[in-house]
Amino acid sequence: MHKLGKYTGTDMMIDLICENYRTLLVMSRFGIGVGFGDKTIGDVCRTTGVDVKTFLSVVNLLLDDEPISDFSASGLSVESLVAYLQSSHVYFLNYRLPGIRNQLDKILSQRQDDLSQAILRYFDEYVAEVRKHMMYEENTVFPYVRSLIGGKKQSRYSIAVFRKQHNQVEARLTEFKQIIIRYYPSKSTNEINSVLFDIFDCEHDLAFHNSVEDRLFVPAIMEIEHRTADKS
Repeated sequence: MHKLGKYTGTDMMIDLICENYRTLLVMSRFGIGVGFGDKTIGDVCRTTGVDVKTFLSVVNLLLDDEPISDFSASGLSVESLVAYLQSSHVYFLNYRLPGIRNQLDKILSQRQDDLSQAILRYFDEYVAEVRKHMMYEENTVFPYVRSLIGGKKQSRYSIAVFRKQHNQVEARLTEFKQIIIRYYPSKSTNEINSVLFDIFDCEHDLAFHNSVEDRLFVPAIMEIEHRTADKS
């Protein structure tokens, strides 16, 4: 049975996971492993050096069924948030998307026709687009944020630039899965349905990744920019 209302630091970590298994992804990206016994969420976060409020903000955003607007970025640990986002990038680029690609290659190699080749090419182009987007964050946005935290404001850049360029990388994945569902004939429904399930799941995960950036990361950085501007 799912908890009614938001989780707090005094709730048990094992209850959070067992009631909402998708929070395992959040935990891993914060560097939190299992095997924590009967500790509370707050105790587990403090033991692993993770900011409690930041962890809870991401968790409760994940579990929010309705698009409400009461998530406050005030008081979040930007360092913890950046570490979380970078870990998410590693997960998508080095594990999740290559895993889907391997599944697709195994299935499509059985046909070796134009449609199969087009599907793989489309997916590879999509992954290249995701990589470009995430490398922009790694090479431009995160260094800017670290500089900002260190008290150095780069006048030629602001987080508003990122917000304007923040394309929804999961949108093309939505189109990709629809192409497979509509046009790819397969005798092995278990194999194709398994990879489609993973694509749906990855689409959901990428959408949440963008939500964390839009609703927590960007507002938190804007708040720091405003404080820095007031001091200058």
